[in-house]
Amino acid sequence: MRLPIPTLLIALLSLVFCLDTAATQPQPRVLVFTKTTGWRHDSIPTAIAALQRLGAQEGLAVDHTEDAGDFNDKNLQRYRAVIFANTTGDVLDANQQAAMESFVRAGGGYLGVHSAADTEYDWPWYGQLVGAWFKSHPPGLQTTKVVFEHEGIPTAVPAWTVTDEIYNYRSNPRSTVQVTATVDERDYQGGTMGADHPIAWCHSYEGGRAWYTGLGHEIKLYADPQFEAQLKRGLRYVVRFSDEC
Repeated sequence: MRLPIPTLLIALLSLVFCLDTAATQPQPRVLVFTKTTGWRHDSIPTAIAALQRLGAQEGLAVDHTEDAGDFNDKNLQRYRAVIFANTTGDVLDANQQAAMESFVRAGGGYLGVHSAADTEYDWPWYGQLVGAWFKSHPPGLQTTKVVFEHEGIPTAVPAWTVTDEIYNYRSNPRSTVQVTATVDERDYQGGTMGADHPIAWCHSYEGGRAWYTGLGHEIKLYADPQFEAQLKRGLRYVVRFSDEC
């Protein structure tokens, strides 16, 4: 059936408007932050490249910085989420911490990788955001099974055997977060958390979203499809592309 000319013209104009609007929408961005004042991981450049690659797959622009001065209200408004990738120590001053808190309270996302939990011990708000702080780890790398779970129940996804530096945490975060993966301390020596050893989790926090994985020390891990899938799932969660973490 032919449309009347005025109706067809309106439809074409609407299509052009929609295409033009889509073309002018700014690309969603995330910021990868890798400043260290303590131990510096050799895997940081690899982590940055992996996050940029995974972000591009999701249509995200991924910026990188080690400049804590980028943590100000004006700059952080540009981003959907901030990723602390193997940060260590005291990396933000009081004003920068306030900007990060405002960012999360406005709905911003936080993603922490590995030693993000070995960061900002004198900032209680951050400890609650990340979920748990680093306590210790056995010497070297450990090989263990990672068991995935949902709402406290193991999923049908097969356990993943991983070799990485496995953190012990100062507290078990399960009571305040949704644990998504645990490790089995029976597989290696030096675990201190017992039968329930979370290694990845997520939660809503003060208006924003937070996701963390304790894995990410070993360079080779960033080429592992399972770890890539885990990072992508976390990324999608914190930028609100998905409600599943």
